[in-house]
Amino acid sequence: MLDWTDRHCRYFHRLLTRRAVLYTEMVTTAALLQGDLRRHLAFDASEHPLALQLGGSEPEALMRCAVLAQSWGYDEINLNVGCPSERVQRGAFGACLMAEPQLIADCVAAMQREVDIPVTVKHRIGIDEQEDYPDLYHFVETVAQGGCQVFIVHARKAWLKGLSPKENREIPPLRYELVYRLKQAFPALEFIINGGIRTLEDCQEHLQQVDGVMLGREAYHNPWRLAQVDPVFYGQPAPCHKPQDMLDDLCTYIDAQLLRGVHLNHISRHVLGLFQGRPGARQWRRYISENAHKPGAGSEIIRTAATFIDLT
Repeated sequence: MLDWTDRHCRYFHRLLTRRAVLYTEMVTTAALLQGDLRRHLAFDASEHPLALQLGGSEPEALMRCAVLAQSWGYDEINLNVGCPSERVQRGAFGACLMAEPQLIADCVAAMQREVDIPVTVKHRIGIDEQEDYPDLYHFVETVAQGGCQVFIVHARKAWLKGLSPKENREIPPLRYELVYRLKQAFPALEFIINGGIRTLEDCQEHLQQVDGVMLGREAYHNPWRLAQVDPVFYGQPAPCHKPQDMLDDLCTYIDAQLLRGVHLNHISRHVLGLFQGRPGARQWRRYISENAHKPGAGSEIIRTAATFIDLT
């Protein structure tokens, strides 16, 4: 979700669910240790519970970043060893690290020694020619020995050569049964399943076998689906029952951000899918896309675009 789940996206999603754990886009250790901390780590207090997703392969660097994450108030640190992009591979982290489970265990152990918040790992079911279940079992067993108790598993292999990141999200077959087997083999560990999950009904089915479900692009492209997460999974009222309620809060946020120098299109790009599948959704997307980038554009663009939607 690089360049997707930034702080504006997360604030918007938090208007729809108070309880779901939100994850940042992946931030590399080099970006944190050599870059602008506020740019990468600042977030609104309403975003809790919030996990910082890190990319890296050096235990010392990851430990320093974990300390930063805890000091900035994050609730979880997630080490991403599932991203298959070439840019990530050139940095010697991401999915290629699944070939080095002991290194991942060392990274987790280094972070766990310095922080009190959970350190979790996100990974694929394997890479390239690895054996399906035996290598996956060995990976989890080894990383768990480093102190990881929570594994977020994208139930596809990653092919590091020959497939693009987009193709790696679509072509390798989903093998949910392998994630189920992990839970059966390691009942004391927590497994969160990811990949190709579209509906809350699908989530409920998976929860019969594993501990949690992660939605990625589906939550981004169809965010209104999140509005039912709290009542369905947590037995609590939804933060907003009507889109209009959420739009009022969103426009208040936009007005405040504009005063800080944020451009409208940096926020509005995240809400284009809000009315996916509803009459007027195309006009909503088109109006925002054509006007949000213009000089002086403000929350009135969102309010005008909303007139194309029946909000009753």
